[in-house]
Amino acid sequence: MLIKRREFLQAGSLATASFLVPKFLKAFDGAPFVPPGNKVVVVLQLSGGNDGLNTVIPVRNDIYYRSRPKLGIQRSNAVSVTDEVGLHPALTAFADAFHDGSLGILNNVGYPNPDRSHFRSMDIWHTASKSNEYVSSGWIGRYLDAQCNGCDKPTQALEIDDVLSLALKGEKENGLALKDPRRLYGTSNEKFFKDIAANHAGHHDEQPVDYLYKTMANTLSSADYIFKQSKLHPSTADYPNTELGKNLKTIASLIFSDINTKVYYVSLGSFDTHINQEAQQQRLFKEMNDAVASFVKDLKAAGRFNDVLFFTFSEFGRRVSQNASGGTDHGTANNMFLLSGGLKEKGILNALPDLNDLDEGDLKYNVDFKNVYATVLNKWLHSDDQKILGRNYEKLTFI
Repeated sequence: MLIKRREFLQAGSLATASFLVPKFLKAFDGAPFVPPGNKVVVVLQLSGGNDGLNTVIPVRNDIYYRSRPKLGIQRSNAVSVTDEVGLHPALTAFADAFHDGSLGILNNVGYPNPDRSHFRSMDIWHTASKSNEYVSSGWIGRYLDAQCNGCDKPTQALEIDDVLSLALKGEKENGLALKDPRRLYGTSNEKFFKDIAANHAGHHDEQPVDYLYKTMANTLSSADYIFKQSKLHPSTADYPNTELGKNLKTIASLIFSDINTKVYYVSLGSFDTHINQEAQQQRLFKEMNDAVASFVKDLKAAGRFNDVLFFTFSEFGRRVSQNASGGTDHGTANNMFLLSGGLKEKGILNALPDLNDLDEGDLKYNVDFKNVYATVLNKWLHSDDQKILGRNYEKLTFI
């Protein structure tokens, strides 16, 4: 059957905006399948390469201050968490979490033979690959593949964004990218898309056009399910009127609805602070701190904080020494925040970076990020981490 080019393009606009909605969501027209207590992971990507040394600050280290005579954050300005460590002045909520036992800080996280390209290093983090491997599927996407193998009610992953990251693209299954369940529902219920879906409901060929219509039909069903579930228990808490604040409120509402979602993914940036780092990092950390503070308060009030593991990562850290432009250049190893009421280990989980032992001015990693992924997959999501990551990585003990 021939179709008009304009019709094809319009149909494609909804399908590609959702970026390959998982086909299994159509089975979810009914009661939720996940009881309260569903373990959830929320990933916050700090895009652009966040400066870890000005995030978790070695306030008694003279080398830090000599390397950053203008950029170093003085001990009196840092938010104290231990005698040796302070956090960036904007991260007051993270310091509160540290003191109440719900924050873990992993230092020196990276991978062998690091790449300083934003795109390549982010690909390595997204795919959980080695620096000399090129993989087309993401670690969360392969988690979806593994969970969906032979099951009729597989879990899913949602990214609060307009475009799906590589991390959520599997070999067979993909996560879903959306900014707002209501907006996706409104778009999917426009008469044009409904008419096209109805007229092509019986086509099951494997031609590209038929695949597009099939994807669009799945999008309509998924949008309907997610929107209806999100209305069951919407968060009524106050969140900052920022992009991240709105996104975390959306995630909280979906968690409270017990939608069949185990992984949520959201980004903040850009942390690529070659120039004017002080002001840029302050602004971004203020947005992150205030949004996360509201999110944690909301989860605690709903009795769900123990069920949610929130963690941050960035594709690389920055160099130890400041540059001539009031910033820092691309580096290597970095720190990660782990936030949950269900942590088994809290506080500073390993040694701070050794500034006496650098690799041509860069920090040396001693925790492979894939060990963190393996731990989350195995101990929190109770999945086969070795199958998903392609090899066995030692599990850490923070959960």
